[in-house]
Amino acid sequence: MALSLNKEIQRGEEGIKEGKQEEGAYEKLGPYLERAMALQTALILFEWDNETLAPEKAGKYTARVQGALSGAYQEIMTDKAVRELLNICQKEQGLTEAEQAIVREASEELSRLEKIPPEEYRAYQELVAESARIWSGAKKAKDFDAFAPTLKKIISYQKKFAGYQAKDGQRMYDVMLDNYEKGFSMEKLDEFFGLLKKELVPFLKRVTESHVKIRDDFLTGNYPREKQRELAEFLAEYVGFDFERGVMAESAHPFTTNLHNHDVRLTTHYKDRVDSSLFSVIHEAGHGIYELGVDDELTQTLVGQGASMGMHESQSRFFENIIGRNEAFWVPVYGKLKELFPEELEAVRREDFVRAVNKVQPGLIRTEADELTYSLHVLVRYELEKMLIEEDLEVERLPELWADKYEEYLGVRPQNPAEGVLQDIHWAQGSFGYFPSYALGSAFAAQMLQFIKKSMDFEGLLEKGEVEVIVQVLKRHIHRFGKMRDSRRLLKDMTGEDFNPRYYVEYLKEKYGKLYEVE
Repeated sequence: MALSLNKEIQRGEEGIKEGKQEEGAYEKLGPYLERAMALQTALILFEWDNETLAPEKAGKYTARVQGALSGAYQEIMTDKAVRELLNICQKEQGLTEAEQAIVREASEELSRLEKIPPEEYRAYQELVAESARIWSGAKKAKDFDAFAPTLKKIISYQKKFAGYQAKDGQRMYDVMLDNYEKGFSMEKLDEFFGLLKKELVPFLKRVTESHVKIRDDFLTGNYPREKQRELAEFLAEYVGFDFERGVMAESAHPFTTNLHNHDVRLTTHYKDRVDSSLFSVIHEAGHGIYELGVDDELTQTLVGQGASMGMHESQSRFFENIIGRNEAFWVPVYGKLKELFPEELEAVRREDFVRAVNKVQPGLIRTEADELTYSLHVLVRYELEKMLIEEDLEVERLPELWADKYEEYLGVRPQNPAEGVLQDIHWAQGSFGYFPSYALGSAFAAQMLQFIKKSMDFEGLLEKGEVEVIVQVLKRHIHRFGKMRDSRRLLKDMTGEDFNPRYYVEYLKEKYGKLYEVE
């Protein structure tokens, strides 16, 4: 770019003042959005660093920088010139679908940010940047009281911001849900989770009472970290993650982030239970492959990322569970596992390994949950979030209510906050409304599987090691569109019907009914 970014912005402002705004409004908007995306990219790098390499005592100092960057981002996105240009662009003829989507996202972001006073926005960003450290310390100490005051502040801000943004008659938690999954209000989610509660809670009881017993003791043992790391890199690449455009690091809580479609970053963890890292890697690779598949035209724009958190989870859980826990997947690659861990797996047949990694065992930790019980973990969080936001539940009551719901739905009860209410980082990050996306993603994935099976031999492809064929189907229908279309439209365009959670229930009942010989 011949002119500096500031000069481009100045030129755009002059064009507006001279009354030339109707000529090339979208092009004049470009420098503002480019600068905003640069600030967002810097913030993403700080978040990545905080979770992987940053020293423990850096937190509150780095938080100031993150607060300043967030403030600058808000300032750009709420600039008067941006508002005027967006108003023109919304009426402009001839914009491509991608350009229309960028204008839509920018308009929604402007509407969200302009309602929040700048001093409150910056203070909140600094709070959540620092709160992750406070949460981490509280979790290590198994001390909810150490985190509760910070959580109260976060919830207070969340409610305040939702109040600023709510349309007439819109409830606060619906505002929060809309930030992560458009088209899925409490009314829609109550119906979805109601179906899961009705169908899966009694089914789980039948499974746990089944006469079928599955051995999985060999999954825990002496699995050297360096060998686990080698396996992680092999599996991520095997399912389609491109290490020329991505990297993998280690963090306490596995996650994926991206700067653009040529810089996607995964993390995992390594424990003495080999399947923990193994499936977290395949899961995060699913997220990463989604971001790598976004069209070049969209990357580094407001629509250059996954459509929603639910659609993102559909891809990660499709890879982790529907591909990774399928016996056919292990036909070509189980030999690699035995090669890396000859002593631990020498006497373990592939069939027994697959049964072990599909074992149903209600537990306390969401990220370690089996496929059948996973969405019940999400159900607990959804119900508690609603109570916190809509019913003003006292934060101090969270540990007890959390434990009661786990006992009711999963038959287990946490003995301390670290294995209960403090296990997830999401609330420390202010991500209220995020959790339902995990269960929705699993349901989206099951619906996609039904569609894919109509046109190809899914298990046959896995047995032949042709995962790429399946990846290309997902890229064609989902990945390449980025955030241009919402999740419900993508799902309908791909499968021919709107969201139907019964596919998910049927998938789980068929798979685990067969495994445990129950109906």
